[in-house]
Amino acid sequence: MSNTELSALLLLCTAASFTPGPNTTLSTALAANLGLRRALRFVVSVPVGWGLLFSLCAGGVGAMVLALPALRLAVQALGVAYLLWLAFKLLRTNTLAQAVTAQLDVTFWQGVMLQFLNIKAWMLALTVVAGWLAGRADLLSRFAVILPLMLLFGLCSNLTYALVGSLLRQWLADPEHAGRRLRWFNRSMAAVLVATAGWMSTF
Repeated sequence: MSNTELSALLLLCTAASFTPGPNTTLSTALAANLGLRRALRFVVSVPVGWGLLFSLCAGGVGAMVLALPALRLAVQALGVAYLLWLAFKLLRTNTLAQAVTAQLDVTFWQGVMLQFLNIKAWMLALTVVAGWLAGRADLLSRFAVILPLMLLFGLCSNLTYALVGSLLRQWLADPEHAGRRLRWFNRSMAAVLVATAGWMSTF
């Protein structure tokens, strides 16, 4: 892989990983409500799930999804429905006590599966496959370089957002404000998820 190709890939990784999306929004919200330790399983699940998705796309599954409109529509509909469900759970979480009692909780495997319902994740995987892998004689060696690089970016971006959420945790839970800060924070995060679901539904 040339230096130009690698530089372009790094720019794509940065833009795709650190711009807000369903993963970064959830990383922030989970850390703010549950604490960094509880959010880490979701943070780790994102690169694991995306790595599986990318591997399948590199093997041709992505092209199959694009070729079958009904399958693509099903992935899109499930992804939108899941984000709206998560937004609803956020709206109902008004105190940290509610969050701790699993009002807002995403398991590791739910985080992994979310990547398969995330249109942004599909677009990124297909873009990388088309631009850096498809038709290349050195496909396997490129894959061996690109996969860990993309996983590192996914981990770092979600960890960064989770750290921001955890730093806000005490401020949001200030008892003097009777949970108002947390309620408005969760409403804002829910609104971002709803907006993301709306954006996903346009593809």
